Amino acid sequence: MAISSSMTFYATGRRKTSVARVWLTDGSGRITINKRSAEQYTTRPTNLKLVEQPLVATNTRDKYDVWCTAKGGGLTSQSGAVRLGIARALLRVSDEYREALKDAGYLTRDSRKKERKKYGRKGARARFQFSKR
Repeated sequence: MAISSSMTFYATGRRKTSVARVWLTDGSGRITINKRSAEQYTTRPTNLKLVEQPLVATNTRDKYDVWCTAKGGGLTSQSGAVRLGIARALLRVSDEYREALKDAGYLTRDSRKKERKKYGRKGARARFQFSKR
């Protein structure tokens, strides 16, 4: 789907290993993720709500069309990345949305990532079972 609008706003969102590239255009509220509708792509209603949160917080759900690509991680992580991308794109539209987005915590990048496995251990922190005998 090619984006052909006078005003297009772009932003990037990340979470864990997921990266979402988001384009915001004037429209009727259609959300497309990886060439599929958000309802079809996210499968879980909680993930769909996550994606819509910035638009609902700023009362722009029916004002803009969202077109994005999401890569890496799982569906929940991608949904979080898309949410951050939409929030950042809305800031480019108008600075008036900053307060609502900031108060809801949608502009904060969740920096938590999976900790790497350490040598001599079973996982990142878990050790092998200890036995005296």
